[in-house]
Amino acid sequence: MLDVRFSSALKAMLLLGHGEEEGSPVLNSTQLARSLNTNPSLVRKLMVPLVQAGLVGSIKGRSGGVRLGRSADRITLGDIYRASIGDKPLWAPRPEGPRECLVTNHCAEYFGRLTDETEVAVLGALAGRTLADGLEELRAIDRAGGAPAAGTPAWA
Repeated sequence: MLDVRFSSALKAMLLLGHGEEEGSPVLNSTQLARSLNTNPSLVRKLMVPLVQAGLVGSIKGRSGGVRLGRSADRITLGDIYRASIGDKPLWAPRPEGPRECLVTNHCAEYFGRLTDETEVAVLGALAGRTLADGLEELRAIDRAGGAPAAGTPAWA
């Protein structure tokens, strides 16, 4: 099963950043759930580690919701990844079986090293990009004709 926590968190954060740019900095779980094609309960669970990391601020009350915890140019995609994924490795290893040869004796260690190396590369790539960069890339895609509803907020 594919883990969609990072992609969901990133999309939610992009929605919050776009909302802030458009004058609607606070979005509630129902609005985010509609854009993420999920339910508000799952969105609230998704927001918990983002709030704990200070990437999102929670506003209580009838007109409450969430908003960016700091400006989009100060939030890296690496910050979002680490908050949404936590300590879970990029890939899960296969359960070990009998140790009978070169492969079965050392594959777990090899795979662990490969996973660690890949995780460092992924975090390096994400650390160099901000949420503001992501919003600019989305605008470039939109200008190139890649978006079906230009200028329409996803929550509208």
